[in-house]
Amino acid sequence: MNSASASCPPALSVCGLEKSYNGRRIVGPLDFALPPGSVTGLLGGNGAGKTTTIGMIMGLIEPSGGEIRVFGHDMSRARYEALGRMNFESPYVDLPHRLTVRQNLRIFGLLYDVADLEAKIESLADDLALRDFLDRPTGRLSAGQKTRASIAKALLNDPQLLLLDEPTASLDPDTADWVRTRLETHCRTHNCAILLASHNMAEVERLCDRVLMLKHGVIVDDSPPAALIARYGRATLEEVFLDIARGDGGAILT
Repeated sequence: MNSASASCPPALSVCGLEKSYNGRRIVGPLDFALPPGSVTGLLGGNGAGKTTTIGMIMGLIEPSGGEIRVFGHDMSRARYEALGRMNFESPYVDLPHRLTVRQNLRIFGLLYDVADLEAKIESLADDLALRDFLDRPTGRLSAGQKTRASIAKALLNDPQLLLLDEPTASLDPDTADWVRTRLETHCRTHNCAILLASHNMAEVERLCDRVLMLKHGVIVDDSPPAALIARYGRATLEEVFLDIARGDGGAILT
């Protein structure tokens, strides 16, 4: 993150965010903000609340309380003012299988009102190595090809806020490295803030300026990866993650 970004209003601001089901609170309250150009890891074990948190930020899950602002826009009242500046990618959310990659990109491009859409698709096809399967049905792609198509969809509108849920899950090391490099490039060239949910600690150490550690739906630590490793006296972020997930590591931040 550059110094200019640090003085800008946050790309994402979350205040008192909560989600409850049947009277039982499963997430929150959460408070954090992402400056433009930053990459923040959202970590926690299965059931910690990562996907629910991202779903609330996207507007797919209605919060039980709190406020979400994207570039200053209240997502409960002015969601459509912000949606064009954000996007999402996850290997667990498939593009329509019967449509070709090109057709999928056209539809999403129309939804995002992308200017010069055909030229943008051609540019992404070159940048993300989609050319060989651009006109192939998405359901007939390999896992790595599907991920590249999904990344293209996520970058189609040049987002300034990108939400990523396990973007390199199930990918071989070469393809995963390829994806990370493209995300780093986009963050740098578009001053894009990224919120990354991942179980790959090496990926988080490489990409993230900061880590939010979730446990039982609340933030128990909020620090740069190197600071977490030093504070817990561990050699890697994975060892810190295990300390927090298995024991009483971390103190709830208020």
